[in-house]
Amino acid sequence: MIGVLCGIDLGSRSVKIVLLADGRITTEKVLETVEFYRDYGRRQNGELAVDFAALGLGASEAVVATGYGRNTLAIAGATVIPELKAHALGAVWQTGLKDFTLLDLGGQDSKVVKVRRGKMADFQTNDKCAASTGRYLENMAAVLGISLEELSRHSDNPVELSATCAIFGESELIGRIVEGYSPAELAAGVNYTIFKRVKPMLAALTRAGDTVVFTGGVAVGKALPRIIERELNVKVVVPPRPQLNGAIGCAVHAINLIAKQ
Repeated sequence: MIGVLCGIDLGSRSVKIVLLADGRITTEKVLETVEFYRDYGRRQNGELAVDFAALGLGASEAVVATGYGRNTLAIAGATVIPELKAHALGAVWQTGLKDFTLLDLGGQDSKVVKVRRGKMADFQTNDKCAASTGRYLENMAAVLGISLEELSRHSDNPVELSATCAIFGESELIGRIVEGYSPAELAAGVNYTIFKRVKPMLAALTRAGDTVVFTGGVAVGKALPRIIERELNVKVVVPPRPQLNGAIGCAVHAINLIAKQ
């Protein structure tokens, strides 16, 4: 019988941890990346020794890690797998689908992965621009003086925002505010700029009628799934735990490791 398995996604802004046992998630944690390294890890022999007890986590039969931070410092005792593989595995496990295109929008990067028969067939990534990430949305919400939750509600009648750069986007948004557009139109415009940034990647890997599985912190909002469905004529599925998808994929990989032993 397989025991408790641990999956860790070391993100640029947050660290996600899940424990999987008997085919279900028994524990889930999300911590700020700085907090995780500062309070629960120490460098030891060139690796990161994690204090799982301090995190309130018991011993695991296997630990698998991935994410933005994996290239900086490996976790002692963990098997490391590529981000794209972890996210594909997590999406398959969460949705039960085998053929889909995965869109993952994180804190500082975006990924599109074509999955066929449960395995990665192709992919495109963008980690050079923050304009299609959670950080961008946080900045735009601050400019508008609204919460991220409120921002994510609006998708209709978007104001035209041509600057897809995160820095110039703020200045343009301020200009639109001065012109007198409504908060709803401005929020919809911000959400539409996210779509414009990921559209080329999605268009390259999807066709009309395909299913897009949307994960990452940005997927929690309602506006972007509506925009993607409307503009690309695809079905968008947001799994139950979109932000934990990478960590879940790591735990699923741990199942496969144990099964091979």
